[in-house]
Amino acid sequence: MGHLYGGSSLCLTAILIGILVLTLSTPCSNSLRLNKMKSMVYQSPKFELEPGSVADKVYFDMDFPRGHIAIKSFNAEVVDEAGNPIPLHETYLHHWVVFRYYQRKGVEIVEQDGYFGLGSETRKTPTFIPDPYGIEVGNPAEIPDGFEEKWLLNVHAIDTEAEDRLGCTECRCDLYNVTKDRYGKPLKPDYIGGLHCCYDQTHCRVRKGFQDVKRSLYLRYTVKWVDWTDSILPVKIYIFDITDTWSGLNSQHNCLVEHNVAKSCKGIRGTKQSCIDTRRKGIRAPTSGYVVYGVAHQHTGGVGSTLYGEDGRVICSSIPIYGTGKEVGNETGYIVGMSTCYPKPGSVKIVDGETLTHESSYSSSQSHTGVMGLFYILVADQLPSPKLSMGNVSFE
Repeated sequence: MGHLYGGSSLCLTAILIGILVLTLSTPCSNSLRLNKMKSMVYQSPKFELEPGSVADKVYFDMDFPRGHIAIKSFNAEVVDEAGNPIPLHETYLHHWVVFRYYQRKGVEIVEQDGYFGLGSETRKTPTFIPDPYGIEVGNPAEIPDGFEEKWLLNVHAIDTEAEDRLGCTECRCDLYNVTKDRYGKPLKPDYIGGLHCCYDQTHCRVRKGFQDVKRSLYLRYTVKWVDWTDSILPVKIYIFDITDTWSGLNSQHNCLVEHNVAKSCKGIRGTKQSCIDTRRKGIRAPTSGYVVYGVAHQHTGGVGSTLYGEDGRVICSSIPIYGTGKEVGNETGYIVGMSTCYPKPGSVKIVDGETLTHESSYSSSQSHTGVMGLFYILVADQLPSPKLSMGNVSFE
């Protein structure tokens, strides 16, 4: 799920798929306790799905808190008209992502930053921004004169009442009977699956007998925030993409966003074989700072991802959580959450220019199309005052 996050960009082409959801933290300092946490539940405009259909909608000027604030939480899920959460085996949430943009009245968008987003793992990724940190938005000093700060929502959902649920969620082109992308450009012969085959109003092949009945759905999202004060430490957001073609020779990043995994097992037949496809990518740290939080984003088939420092130290490892049942949030075969990292304050520091290694692994016991390998970190320029505490953790 994005690479232009909070004004810090590594890969511009991957911005459509972001992978952040932020949840509520526990206040620590007295000044933060006095800064009351605010919360609001919003709902996107209606989108309709029928068996095998795809909705990939963009909503400008979405409802969002206004003012100079620190975002502490952003959660979202697909619900029906009655407000009931919809399971992934009925509607697969490929991604949702929120962008900030600046706009003069009656004029086109002049700047766009991705801030929040997730996919199927949105309900059970236990992520939060600990105090005294927050994502700063609405700073009047950063809004161009004569412009307004607004927010945009992109929702990509697939109805999986289809012949091949996994194939539909992996956007296999043969199942969608698609030969051109959303702009009418012919697909390359070797493009067999991915976002170019499951755009808005396309249909995945359904089983015979499915009733062609539409239903109305919404993305319900909850935002929690506090008013900005000097006691809050801002964090920078960076997302690394395993498909980045950066060579190290210049500062240009070009992310392909998705890749395929071929079926392949190594070892002697009849013995325990290794069916793992691992990709590694070196990237240059864009800044110095302390890692506050880390998490990876993978699709079905993912087995884990790790971000290493130049000296080989582990900055963060993130493992997918697979569902084991039928109930919402525990759907068998789907990634319903990702493990996260919260380093002890000050224990994990990256240095500007340091070469990091991003590693992403998938099971290759069967082939996969249109998968992703993203790694997201929050980085703070400074640590909290030694006299501050984080919950039960003291910095004295």
